[in-house]
Amino acid sequence: MENVVVMFPSLGIGHLISMVELGELIITRDPSLSITILLTPAHYEATATADYIKTVTETTPSITFHHLPPLDHPPDSSTPFFDLAFQLIKQYRPILKDTLKAISNKSTIKAAILDFMSNDAFEICTSLDIPTYYLFTGSAFGAGIMLYLRTMLENLPGSLKDLELYIEAPGTPSIYSRDMPATLQDRDGDFYKNSISTSYNMGKSCGIIVNTFAGLEPRVMRSLADGEYVPDGPTPPTYYVGPLIRSNKSNSGGDKCLEWLSSQPRKSVVVLIFGSLGKLKRDQLMEMAKGLEKSGQRFLWVVRNPPPEKDGPNSFENKDPALDDLLPEGFLERTKEKGLVVKNWAPQGEILRHGSVGGFVCHCGWNSVLEAMHAGVPLVAWPLYAEQKMNRVHLVEGIKVALRLKMAEDGFVTAEELAERLKELMEEESGRKIRDHVSEMSECAKAAVANGGSSRVALAEFVDSLNSMRV
Repeated sequence: MENVVVMFPSLGIGHLISMVELGELIITRDPSLSITILLTPAHYEATATADYIKTVTETTPSITFHHLPPLDHPPDSSTPFFDLAFQLIKQYRPILKDTLKAISNKSTIKAAILDFMSNDAFEICTSLDIPTYYLFTGSAFGAGIMLYLRTMLENLPGSLKDLELYIEAPGTPSIYSRDMPATLQDRDGDFYKNSISTSYNMGKSCGIIVNTFAGLEPRVMRSLADGEYVPDGPTPPTYYVGPLIRSNKSNSGGDKCLEWLSSQPRKSVVVLIFGSLGKLKRDQLMEMAKGLEKSGQRFLWVVRNPPPEKDGPNSFENKDPALDDLLPEGFLERTKEKGLVVKNWAPQGEILRHGSVGGFVCHCGWNSVLEAMHAGVPLVAWPLYAEQKMNRVHLVEGIKVALRLKMAEDGFVTAEELAERLKELMEEESGRKIRDHVSEMSECAKAAVANGGSSRVALAEFVDSLNSMRV
């Protein structure tokens, strides 16, 4: 019988890409294995995701996508995104069980690999005696916090939203309670309860695969190795296999950016891109434009339309923004020698690898951080949502690869603050220290994924663990 590894990503193309990248590494290491990735209709309804799945199917036949049937009563599409991600998997539990049984009738399932937001599949997999692992698409820091979450939060006297204190976790700087994810602020909320459940299950899993590399997060890795995040039992084996970043070339649309970058001096351009979901309000876009102009720095800026007033099924639609309405009058003309404004999308990975790029204003999403570290590009940290404020603490104070932007309580950044941080990163001694450190991290990242590098050794150990499991 064929030996199969089943993967169940969460919603969001970034989570899917990390799963696929890991799958490709697994079958490269052991060609006798094949990968089956389970997808709900919500996974592939976006055009970009459907196109990506089609490309993988055509180029990597050992990776197949199993499309689960639609639910009779799917979650309300107006449900906040992160609650929706958990709810969806919860409702698919009966279908998932039948699907895994059907796969096991034709193949030997060597393991299941879950995203942390696919946690509701854990008990289904283990009830079928399938060795179950988690792929943590974030940092070792994030994986440690997730494992420590029940210890860290369950002992607090109330919800984070009602407290103002600093939270201590092993191997990390203190985290201000309001910098913890908004989804964890209310202990009566669904995401909080789901995250506590994930914390328990990750601690019981066969192992945790983390998208990071040796050298980037040494303090956290030591704490994980010493079992400090799971004080009441053994810590599962942890495999650092990153950076798992998309390496393929862009499709049409990126040529303009790369051509423009090639006309700029080496390491002179600051890039401003805010991930696949990041959107800024109209007044913030105006203020950003003023800050960029005031800074005098060369820039490449991806601008999207402001978010709608309420989340809903069209929250993440990317209609072309009307730049003349969103940016100060005359801004595009005044800055045309030093700046390029791009609508909606740009090939971030290729841009960061370009020799003209010297800085990155980043929303602190981990995929973006890894792309920057691999390329040797230092950061200005501008968190927007999810765990990004928490990540900022790690990036600025923990691993020291970013400058911190001062933000108002509602997240607003002034033109003066943006201009000062850009000048600091690109021109001042404190920025030079970060630039030098990130250059070292770039060498570490490339060494980790080279033959015999730490991430390739960890991958081999993980694949060996699959083959040693009794199924």
